[in-house]
Amino acid sequence: MSSRTSQEKGRRSQQPKSGHFKRSGKSNNTAGQGQKRHARPNRSSSTTKPRIAPEDRKVIIFNKPYDTLSQFTDGDGRKTLADYIPVKDVYAAGRLDRDSEGLMVLTNDGILQAKLTQPTSKSPKTYWVQVDGAPSEEDLEKLRQGVELKDGMTLPAKVELMPAPHIWDRIPPVRFRANIPTTWLAITIIEGRNRQVRRMTAHIGFPTLRLVRYSMGDIVLNDLQPGEWREITI
Repeated sequence: MSSRTSQEKGRRSQQPKSGHFKRSGKSNNTAGQGQKRHARPNRSSSTTKPRIAPEDRKVIIFNKPYDTLSQFTDGDGRKTLADYIPVKDVYAAGRLDRDSEGLMVLTNDGILQAKLTQPTSKSPKTYWVQVDGAPSEEDLEKLRQGVELKDGMTLPAKVELMPAPHIWDRIPPVRFRANIPTTWLAITIIEGRNRQVRRMTAHIGFPTLRLVRYSMGDIVLNDLQPGEWREITI
């Protein structure tokens, strides 16, 4: 794996409307005058994702700062990826909440994007999570077995206690409650539901105070600082 690092900020001249690649072709369900048209059958996602030659593939890793949107455009003046990444024609492989930090992967390779984000690929994502309180092994075992959220049972997660990581200070800092301990957990999941990790820890009674995504598949954050990006070869 080779890489180059840049802290240069830039703006994208063309902004994607979402973090997903566009599908080619359109279905037509409209019946015409005196004719009946049939919708074209949907193709599997594996045939509609852009295929990129290895020499044309772009893969960017980015350490998303707190209070930054995981998209390139915003109508309300909030910070976006465009404030940091000047590379064109790359799309985010999955999203990261505005109040979360850490690893994002951006690429022009739709196959890689799907591999990193679709649950069927079982690509693990590891988060360093600071929770309010001190969960017991019995509490953590609930997450390992899966918990019932409003949108259904979660798949079993890998959950381990970890020492406080040596990482950057968050701006603004986390608000702590007096005389209440905090605990760091390493949580690995293969799903990607909206705010899933936060909802999981809240479900067992330990709200998330800080969440940092450390890895996606075999791609890790390493020494990137908030706002830094690096192009890698995989």
